[in-house]
Amino acid sequence: MSTVTSENGAVDELASGPQLTAADRCDSCGAQAYIRVVVNNGELLFCAHHGKKHQEKLSQIAHSWHDETARLFEEQRA
Repeated sequence: MSTVTSENGAVDELASGPQLTAADRCDSCGAQAYIRVVVNNGELLFCAHHGKKHQEKLSQIAHSWHDETARLFEEQRA
């Protein structure tokens, strides 16, 4: 299940399944993106590593934070 954190800090669970696909790539390194961050100028996509690395700074300006990193653990168990 995915989570989205909005500007007001609310966290919504998304039961509809993943919204990021293998075609979505990290803006930092090109790996598969599991995090989408919406900011004033658009959106940024990050792999789990770079999402975690930039989370503290980006959370101050992000309108929403869509995190599907839990899928990494699901894929490992499969």
